[in-house]
Amino acid sequence: MKIQAFLHEGTGTLTYVVWDDDTLDGVIIDPVLDYDPRAVDVDETALMDIVRFTREAGLTIHWAIETHVHADHLSGQQVIRRELGAQLAISARIGEVQSTFKHLLDLDEDLATDGSQWDRLLREGEPLAAGSLTIEPLETPGHTPACTTLRIRDAVFTGDALFMPDFGTGRCDFPGGSAADLYDSIQKLYALPPETRVFVGHDYGPGGREIRWETTIGESRAHNKSCPANRDRGEFVEWRTQRDATLSPPGLIFPALTVNADGGMLPAPAANGLRYIKMPMGVFS
Repeated sequence: MKIQAFLHEGTGTLTYVVWDDDTLDGVIIDPVLDYDPRAVDVDETALMDIVRFTREAGLTIHWAIETHVHADHLSGQQVIRRELGAQLAISARIGEVQSTFKHLLDLDEDLATDGSQWDRLLREGEPLAAGSLTIEPLETPGHTPACTTLRIRDAVFTGDALFMPDFGTGRCDFPGGSAADLYDSIQKLYALPPETRVFVGHDYGPGGREIRWETTIGESRAHNKSCPANRDRGEFVEWRTQRDATLSPPGLIFPALTVNADGGMLPAPAANGLRYIKMPMGVFS
């Protein structure tokens, strides 16, 4: 199995192309659609670099999979579907997130909140086939209620649950987030074999170090700054809660949630032909 990471520098997001090097069956995890908040417009340049890579490598991309509904970037799933014919997948708990943000952002009353925008809703214990690859979903809520870690052979793709050991874990202060749930999710990951490779959803180079995206379960258990294996649940919940209280919301949170709660679809044009994204006032005051 081969893995190619693509760093989206504007958001520190890692997109992964994962494939079987014998059969060339593959998947794409967490693709990013560029969004310019000043121009209020999207751009597919970064996505097309990934599309070109898969085509030049001769890959068949069966699925574009989201580890969760992201609040810091727009999903590129629809572009991957259009360009590569991939089907789309996300956690079966997506409806909880959709319902929350449909109300908070006053989204279109016709927005479905049952996850029907995706071709497959992932549940733990129900593997997803991608040709010769098998993806095993692990439910890892905490950052959001609908977070899924993807286990593929000797690797896991943890989204915003586990980051590099010197960066820690994802935040839990968005609606529906839970530090207690995240702690339990991390313990589930720590029960995996220590040599299991971990591919993280973000990296920002803390302390000025070079960007990294691969560690192991063993390294995380021993050295994760937020949740090493010897940290108890109460201590982690207290630390995570205090830490989250100091964080500003992601700059693209409202455009991201508007688009991502609808499977990566841009808002439908209004009567004047323009698309609109609502920005609720005072939510984070």
